[in-house]
Amino acid sequence: MTGLSLSSLSDLDGRYDRLLCDIWGVVHNGVEHVPGAVSALTRFREKGGQVALVSNAPRPNSFVRQTLARLGVPQRAYDCVVTSGDVTQTLISEYRGRIVHHVGPIDDRNLFDGTGVLFGAADEAEVLVVSDLDDIGEDIADYEDQMAEWKMLGLTMICANPDKVVEVGDRMVLCGGALADAYAERGGEVVMAGKPFPPIYELARSRLAGLGLGGVTPERTLVIGDSVRTDATGARGEGADFLFITGSIHAPELHGDGSDADDAIVRALVAPSGANLVGFMRRLA
Repeated sequence: MTGLSLSSLSDLDGRYDRLLCDIWGVVHNGVEHVPGAVSALTRFREKGGQVALVSNAPRPNSFVRQTLARLGVPQRAYDCVVTSGDVTQTLISEYRGRIVHHVGPIDDRNLFDGTGVLFGAADEAEVLVVSDLDDIGEDIADYEDQMAEWKMLGLTMICANPDKVVEVGDRMVLCGGALADAYAERGGEVVMAGKPFPPIYELARSRLAGLGLGGVTPERTLVIGDSVRTDATGARGEGADFLFITGSIHAPELHGDGSDADDAIVRALVAPSGANLVGFMRRLA
């Protein structure tokens, strides 16, 4: 079999009409944008392709678009942005007028805008909403007592960010998905809002259609992402091909010594997801 290492997205020219592209770890790293990624997405659109940026950010897409602009990602690089926060808002709205218990930074409270819910302690709430860990750098062990209480109370957890870790500059930090996994392991009920689950992709298709862009078959759709757990698995569920960005959250295992990723190791890492891997590169270009 030939190697799947690619030098640029243009190596796949003519094969796809739509990209479903991850944001954090692909388009930016939380501190600065990836110039090659912005150029690649812009070129794809200039050739008539559609680009939906699909993120597990636990915030409405309007806030993510502001972040993109602040980090130097121009509107011309994408058609629409769809977030886990968008999907979560729909789930939260079912509790309008009732009490929810929120875990996550206070800055994430915009996730609840327009939902009409009230905030309260866990023993007052009807549902638990996790947007992320409360503080950057926290460990899941810090939540052992809280998870025991939530389980005792029978609280369902709505997780707005299924990502387990994220790249922030040159380090990795835990995300809400890690806490959701830990709660599920302890017998708690968890509802995931974002990738790799179908609702976020359904919303992306709806947003593109709302912009007047035509439908595209799964065979002409490419998912781009840096996570096997979310992006590769999501691609498999969509029946779309997968382009793997190896230099982000999987960099320690694929580029640990600074070398290029090994073709066989990349294939083995992606294989359990069932995704149809059509290529990989360290950074999107």
